Amino acid sequence: MFATAVSSSLVEVVIAAVAIVLVVGIFIWSHRGRSSLHHRLIALAARLGAEEPTAEPRGVEEALGHLERATDRATEAVAESSADAIRLRRALDTLPEAVIISDEHGELTFRNSRAIALMTSRHGDALAAQAVDELMTLTAPGSSQERTLELYGPPRRTLSVRTQSIDNGQRALGIIAAIEDVSDRRRLEEVRRDFVANVSHELKTPMGALGLLAETLLNETEPDVSKRLAERIHTEAFRVSRIIDDLLDLSRIESEESPPREPVLVSLILAEAAERIRSAAEQRRIKIEVEEPSPPLTVLGDRRQLTSAVYNLLENAVKFSYEGSGIEVTGRADNDWVLVDVADHGVGIPTRELDRIFERFYRVDHGRSRATGGTGLGLAIVRHVANNHHGSVLVESREGEGSMFTLKLPLDQRPEG
Repeated sequence: MFATAVSSSLVEVVIAAVAIVLVVGIFIWSHRGRSSLHHRLIALAARLGAEEPTAEPRGVEEALGHLERATDRATEAVAESSADAIRLRRALDTLPEAVIISDEHGELTFRNSRAIALMTSRHGDALAAQAVDELMTLTAPGSSQERTLELYGPPRRTLSVRTQSIDNGQRALGIIAAIEDVSDRRRLEEVRRDFVANVSHELKTPMGALGLLAETLLNETEPDVSKRLAERIHTEAFRVSRIIDDLLDLSRIESEESPPREPVLVSLILAEAAERIRSAAEQRRIKIEVEEPSPPLTVLGDRRQLTSAVYNLLENAVKFSYEGSGIEVTGRADNDWVLVDVADHGVGIPTRELDRIFERFYRVDHGRSRATGGTGLGLAIVRHVANNHHGSVLVESREGEGSMFTLKLPLDQRPEG
């Protein structure tokens, strides 16, 4: 449609030229108008863009040859214009934005592939199409318009629509509209704002407690009370240290989007993570059972990151398990994947919360998380480690019965040696 619109005028000229050539032939055949015919042929060639001949054509035959050459050049120009239009269309199709162009009468002349995909019959897209039409109607010659659309989906999306009039310096030629999906950018901005607010809150609470406890300790004379206050100060200081350590780990893991790749035995990752958490588990009389994969499985990745991910899953399981219960850790193969399952028999997670538990500082139960010393960053670390290794993390949970987290990683299938 776009290529046809661009070249239609030139095609009409060429068709007219061919028709006139036929008429000229009839004139020649009928021996009429010979005296002025070559002047008309020269004028017609000039209308096709040909320059005036350096010498006056002698007779109709030379004038006709001049017209034929002009027609050939016009045909080449049409083909070249069509190729340029097709090239432009293909280029616009590669843009991430939806592009819509209308002529000076408001008639639609072009939509790139992104715009065609966007403007379908679904309810949200119909609203977007209506808003774009309204904005293009409101765009006066020499002006532009901009609007942000909130489509509540699902999924929820935010579209930025910009329109700009098109002219050649003398008259309006139409309007172009660009529609950009800024949903991801908005979500990132929200995550960034929430992250700053959460960090400030998480650090402010223990730091405030430290100040009050220290002030009370300065004026306390009873040894037993002083000892309890000192223990509380130590606990709060440890909590601040944990938050800072987890923030540093998360920052390091996020910056290592492509960590060093080396073959790592899954059994080694499970053993190291279980050993790190064993002391905390024993304090709550929780037994950790590790079932190593047989035959041994290997993944390609960063050993430190992978161990950290499994450790955080185990730490999360220990915190939210009932005292005296057990945790099962299993490594197994599933086609081209290695699956590490960490199952507990604890409080579980409400279904409505499952989509948000991997957000930084998000807690299902704020009071219980703080009581167990949680920072709210462990599952965010697990998710980033999985992403860095081209894997994922899955969760199944029933409230009051426990949870099972599964770290899914690509299996190293390279031949040994």
